[in-house]
Amino acid sequence: MIEIKGLQKAFALSKGHKLSEAELSDVRYQDKQFRSVRDVSFHCAQGEVLGLLGPNGAGKTTTLRMLSTALKPDSGSVFINGIDVLKKPVQARKQIGFLSADTGLYDKLTAKENVAYFGRLHGMTEAALAQRIDELFTLLDMQTFANKRVDTMSTGMKQKTAIARAVVHSPKVVILDEPTTGLDIMTVQTVLDFITALKKAGTPVIFSTHHLDEVAALCDRVVVIDKGISSFNDSLEQFKLLGNGADLRQSFLAVLSAQKQGAV
Repeated sequence: MIEIKGLQKAFALSKGHKLSEAELSDVRYQDKQFRSVRDVSFHCAQGEVLGLLGPNGAGKTTTLRMLSTALKPDSGSVFINGIDVLKKPVQARKQIGFLSADTGLYDKLTAKENVAYFGRLHGMTEAALAQRIDELFTLLDMQTFANKRVDTMSTGMKQKTAIARAVVHSPKVVILDEPTTGLDIMTVQTVLDFITALKKAGTPVIFSTHHLDEVAALCDRVVVIDKGISSFNDSLEQFKLLGNGADLRQSFLAVLSAQKQGAV
C-alpha cells in the first residue's frame, strides 16, 4: 500500500536567472523558486496498477523520485506499507523497486553482472540471487543477452536489464518512470506482461507514461498531474467517464481543461 498526501517540492532558480514571458505567467515560478510539485496526493493498494499521467514538465518524475527516497519533499507525507518514508528512508528503500528515466547501468558489466551486483547490495544470498536472476531473465526474455556487456546492448536490452535490477530484491512496491519509452513493440509487450505479472502477484505498481493504450490495458487507477498538482485521482472507470466513454485522450484533455479553468 502506498499513500501520498500533500507532496511539495521546490527548486531554487540559478543566480541571475531571468524569467521568460512564459515563465512569468506560470504559477510555479515564485520567490526565485520553481515549485515543481505543489500539491500531489494519491494512493495505490495491493495488487493495483496506477498510471501517472501529465504533460511534459508537470512534476511526474519529481513525484516519483520523492516516492523512491531519491528526493526529500519540502512538505507532505509518504507511507509505504505503513512505513514513514521521510522518517525511515533506509527501511522504506528496502521495500521499493525503482526504475528511473536514466537506467544508470554499469557499461563494462554484463546484464547478469549488473543485476547480481545490486542483488548483493540488498544482502541477497548467492543461492537466492541465482534463482531470482534465472526467474527474472526468463520473465523478461533476457537469456539471450545475459552475458552481453551493457555498452554493446540495444536500448531495449538496457531497459530490461534496468527493470531486472530494480526488482531483483522482490520489492513490496514497484515504481517505474516511463518504462516503455523508446522501445520496440516486442520489448514493450514484454515490459507490459511483466507489469501484469507483478499485479497478479499482488505487488502495487506505479508507472508514468504518455501511452494511453497502456493505461487502458493495465491500470486500475489513474492520477493526472498538471503544473505540480494532482488534478485527477480516481479509478480508470471514472477517468473514462470524463471523456464520455470515448478515447482516453478526451478524458486526459478534459482534466487539463478543467484544471486550466480552476474547476479541478
